[in-house]
Amino acid sequence: MVAVKVITVSDGVVAGTRQDRSGAALADRLSAMGYHIQDRLVVEDGVDSVVRALRGAVEGFAGLVVTTGGTGFGPRDLTPEGTRIVVERLAPGLAEQMRAASPLGGLSRGIAGTVGRCLVVNVPGSPRGAVESIDAIAGVLEHALELLTGADTEHPASSR
Repeated sequence: MVAVKVITVSDGVVAGTRQDRSGAALADRLSAMGYHIQDRLVVEDGVDSVVRALRGAVEGFAGLVVTTGGTGFGPRDLTPEGTRIVVERLAPGLAEQMRAASPLGGLSRGIAGTVGRCLVVNVPGSPRGAVESIDAIAGVLEHALELLTGADTEHPASSR
């Protein structure tokens, strides 16, 4: 069973003025897909907080790390900038797939990439946008994670 860590990036959730609806929606959806939610945390918006959270999440971890929030055009929406500092290799195809899944996808600046044996993906902060984004890449997630851990180097038959 693949382990997942969900990081909600939101000043409002940290301050207690908003509920973490996107983190909860992601955890529910990923659990329904058969993934094990190992950890959920909330951090404030900003490059430094995202860098700290991601570095802590990926250290000694193999699996999926999903951030929700901070991918838009707002002045404190800096999740992609923090993520770029942490990831070693970008996975632009995943980010493109997620953006293409929604009419509002063009407003998401989220990225995807790898660090060690982890796949890191940024999804929007709305529950619907977060779930749509994960659903958009659901068909390749397992294979991507297998490749990262070295468990499988064969391409699935359905890809050819």
